[in-house]
Amino acid sequence: DYNVPMNDKGEITDFIRIEASLPTLHYLLDQGAAVILMAHLGRPKGKVNPKFTLKPVAEALSQLIHRPVQFCPDCVGKDAQDAAAQLRNGDILLLENLRFHPEEEKNDVHFAKKLAALGDIFVNDAFGTAHRAHCSTAGIGTYLPSVSGYLMKKELAGLGAALSKPEKPFVAIIGGAKISDKIGVVSYLIGKADTIIIGGGMANTFLAAQGYDMKASLVEPESLDVAKETLAQAKEAGTDLLLPVDVTIAAAFDAPETAKTADIDAIDDGWMALDIGPKTIALAEEKIKNAKTVIWNGPMGVFEQDAFAVGTNALAKAVALSDAYSVVGGGDSVAAVKKSGMADKISHISTGGGASLEFMEGRLLPGLAVLEERED
Repeated sequence: DYNVPMNDKGEITDFIRIEASLPTLHYLLDQGAAVILMAHLGRPKGKVNPKFTLKPVAEALSQLIHRPVQFCPDCVGKDAQDAAAQLRNGDILLLENLRFHPEEEKNDVHFAKKLAALGDIFVNDAFGTAHRAHCSTAGIGTYLPSVSGYLMKKELAGLGAALSKPEKPFVAIIGGAKISDKIGVVSYLIGKADTIIIGGGMANTFLAAQGYDMKASLVEPESLDVAKETLAQAKEAGTDLLLPVDVTIAAAFDAPETAKTADIDAIDDGWMALDIGPKTIALAEEKIKNAKTVIWNGPMGVFEQDAFAVGTNALAKAVALSDAYSVVGGGDSVAAVKKSGMADKISHISTGGGASLEFMEGRLLPGLAVLEERED
């Protein structure tokens, strides 16, 4: 998973994903393998775009792994075939962005065959793309013996430990903007988790479904019935769905200087809820403190603004300080934990946003379905 963040100058700003691949690469190289690396960067929409070239990744990887990394200007065709054929044991070759070809995301059979023809064994170490049924994640596994790399193994072990047989009390923290994005994981966790803490914009729709006037807050009218059904399911299953009892409100998203706290039945006309409030934070902290297992996906508020990141940061610290086995997935959640300075106290931080979310929904991801070893 070399979909790394870059600045306007084409410089990599965070090397974590490259560093995460090193254990698998070192193992393969130590066994005498020649390693061909496939990856994507950004969304070039099936067209060659120099902005999304992986060449800077080859240069960064070379420095991190302390050996030359060859770079091929394409991932299929004569250049790729010749480069692969000339590799000797211990060599590393990085192919150009797979998504420069529209066939990649279409999981085109012929494109998958071309990729498979370059190697003898397929190792998937990109958990962050395992939920995509693309050529490089799913299609290629049809034509080559397919196994997981060390990062993939770590992700499956970390997430699996939290979801397969979680030690009780089991607390899930689910945030984000929309119910429609997260309803799958909430429904899956009902009956499994003892408490599901709901925050972010999606909490507004749940509250509106209970009859609260959320004023100018983000609410999904089309999801009100789903919210009511989910609340009923949680009640029947005995799962505590912890919704905000107070919120941080503001006159507008871009007016953080107006931020103040209000109970959910006392939001000012024209104002919007943008974070969970202190009473809600205290209730959530108490649940987290007593938990034995915690999973978390999604922020509790509009995390981009400091004034509305209080709830997310408070819960990040609570999870880090708890004695629970803890799993954090999703970009904002991970960023909050790192910002709290306690990332090393989280049991497992997932590298996959969408992939970890779908895994939490109980789905078998396309990129895992083709692997011959999904646990070992």
